[in-house]
Formats: sequence, structure tokens, C-alpha cells
Amino acid sequence: QVQLVESGGGLVQAGGSLRLSCAASGRIFSINTMGWYRQAPGKQRELVASSTSGGNTEYADSVKGRFTISRDNVKNTVYLQMNSLKPEDTAVYYCNVNARPAVNIRSFDYWGQGTQVTVSS
Repeated sequence: QVQLVESGGGLVQAGGSLRLSCAASGRIFSINTMGWYRQAPGKQRELVASSTSGGNTEYADSVKGRFTISRDNVKNTVYLQMNSLKPEDTAVYYCNVNARPAVNIRSFDYWGQGTQVTVSS
């Protein structure tokens, strides 16, 4: 119904920057929250940043001041600008979108396939 395609991960040195993108397509009536989660080896998946349709944003304490989430509601795309990257930011980053496929169907959470971000020291 709703497909998410992520891009922008990779290998970067500490202090560098990366920009992640996640485009939603398919059967979409409306999109509520768009966000990014990450999961490092041996750790639980955690929220990195989220953006509501009303423009509110939320960030994990560990990324505040370094990461910025933004969204293009025309393109159904969410971005994560990551600056001043640290080795502890190394993880697989997952896009999450809460969307309604149709007017008469409730909203669901959809997940991207994940993109690896590796920060070397």
C-alpha cells in the first residue's frame, strides 16, 4: 500500500555530515507523523527525530543541535540532516511514516528498509 524508499546513508568521518531522505509512495490519503529511528548492534531501536503534520518536531537528546528533520509534504518526503556526526551515531537508520491509505481506512505505521550510517573516529 505505502512504500518507503530511503537513501543517503554511508561512511563518514567523525565531524562530518550526511543527509538521509525517505520518499513515500503508493496508496496515500494523508500522512501524519514522519520520522527517523536508528538501531545500533546489540541495542534497541530508538527514536532519532520526528515531525508531525502540524509542524511539531521532536529529537532525541543525543542528537539535539546536530540533527535537523524536515519534510516536503508535496513530495511526501522526509529528510534528516546530520551534522557533527560522532562514532556513537553509527547505526542502521529507519524511516517511519504514519499514514492513512484511504479516507475510510485508519492510519498505519510504515517502515523503510533501513540505511547504514557508519561514522569512523
